Amino acid sequence: MFLALDGVGLQYGQRGAKVAAVRGVSLGLGRGELGVLIGPSGCGKTSLLRAIAGLETLDSGRVRLEGELLADAASGLQLPAEQRRIGLVFQDFALFPHLTVDANIGFGLRAHKPAARQARIHEMLDLVGLEHAAKRMPHQLSGGQQQRVALARALAPAPRLLLLDEPFSSLDVDLRESLSQDLRAILKASGTTALFVTHDQAEAFAIGDRVGVMQQGLLEQWDEPYTVYHRPATRFVADFIGHGVFVPGQLEGQQVRTPLGLLDNAQDCPLPGAYPGGRCEVLLRADDVVHDDAAPVKACIEHKVFRGAEFLYTLRLADGTRLVAAVPSHHDHHVGEWIGIKAQVDHVVTFGTA
Repeated sequence: MFLALDGVGLQYGQRGAKVAAVRGVSLGLGRGELGVLIGPSGCGKTSLLRAIAGLETLDSGRVRLEGELLADAASGLQLPAEQRRIGLVFQDFALFPHLTVDANIGFGLRAHKPAARQARIHEMLDLVGLEHAAKRMPHQLSGGQQQRVALARALAPAPRLLLLDEPFSSLDVDLRESLSQDLRAILKASGTTALFVTHDQAEAFAIGDRVGVMQQGLLEQWDEPYTVYHRPATRFVADFIGHGVFVPGQLEGQQVRTPLGLLDNAQDCPLPGAYPGGRCEVLLRADDVVHDDAAPVKACIEHKVFRGAEFLYTLRLADGTRLVAAVPSHHDHHVGEWIGIKAQVDHVVTFGTA
């Protein structure tokens, strides 16, 4: 692996009153891959990023980059941050307000000869699409343009690894969506290996080749985005990712019976013996529940949220079971109305009863 973390642990506080920020995290990134860490506030995402950068000292585990040992708690090795050749992009763009765009990008290239420095600046301007803004000052740029300059400045010295800590958090939603797509394209075009921290799931799925979900310092799952969404490894990941609920289920062979009927596409289900009496809970996401007026199962709309192309309905079955469903917005039903629904599940995900 290009980047390899093995049992990384990090604690804060004084002896006897230490708090674990990161607990035994192991993960790997291949050369040119983009990894994303998501999770609730305070789960350890930024602390892990700082440990990789060399801004924090490990309490356990080790960090390797291109096979080089950067930090090892057992031996006390801690390579200084400035020697790791790791680029950093933070929430505040931290551009030098008195320097032009090209001077900001070239700030870390002062050891280069003038011609090589200028060539690299032009290369970065072209990469982020800001050739026309080379002589502008930061205050003359939009927030999105400033973030592109910050990215270009971090990439200019050709870091072995780029770390980004919620770089779009101060931008509006529409701009974040377009920039996340642009960021992936820019990093892929430059062949950069990067690890990105965000609290935005859509951003994580748009950018990452690998997505990691953290909780209370633990890495609950590290996998391809599709797998994290459709095959969550733990109940926390299942609950944290996307919109969904857990409904009671009863395993019957390789099928599972639910309040919405028998799910017959259950090839991933465990055998009934996996849970006491075959009783389990089934994850049903909003896109697993389909509105169908002809369906025998009816549900009452308790709440609805308009999201443009669709409504997110909160539904209640006659037995009190609650569900969520993403329904095309031309199906505009009223709160309190009963509608037909059915399950359309490609990946059956079950957990033991809580």
